Amino acid sequence: MKKILLLLLLSLVLISCGSGKKSISTRSKTPTNTNSKAKSIVKIAKGYKGTRYKFGGTTKKGMDCSGLVYTSFKKEDIILPRSSRNMSTQGKAISLKKVKIGDLLFFKTNKRKNVISHVGLVTEIRGTIKFIHSSSSRGVIISSLEEKYWKKAFAWARRIL
Repeated sequence: MKKILLLLLLSLVLISCGSGKKSISTRSKTPTNTNSKAKSIVKIAKGYKGTRYKFGGTTKKGMDCSGLVYTSFKKEDIILPRSSRNMSTQGKAISLKKVKIGDLLFFKTNKRKNVISHVGLVTEIRGTIKFIHSSSSRGVIISSLEEKYWKKAFAWARRIL
């Protein structure tokens, strides 16, 4: 029984951000001032720092990675799909060398399924890329792409703004 419970818990962690809610298309076309819009979205996301992880969550009571990104963009009238997998098809693909604050980083944290299962929002670029996301173990935190786990799980980056 303990093994089954552990297996279920592990499965939830591995699919951490694959919320299956329906996606909505982008309401806002090209923002007038992309730089200030990106900074505003990052500021909104940082306001959730310390919020506990909750699968499918989009509030201060708890949120998952795609909920954090979805909510932060929505407050700036940009509607993204609700799941990290569907978000990963939006906007324009960019190389890590061209990443800017406000861009999205996508990760494959479930190697068996080899699909996008996590998303983070770029908050800082000073030698290393830092991003805010909701970790299933630590809630909403800022991490570095240089951390071994994230470096290995990184799939690609996309620009929405």
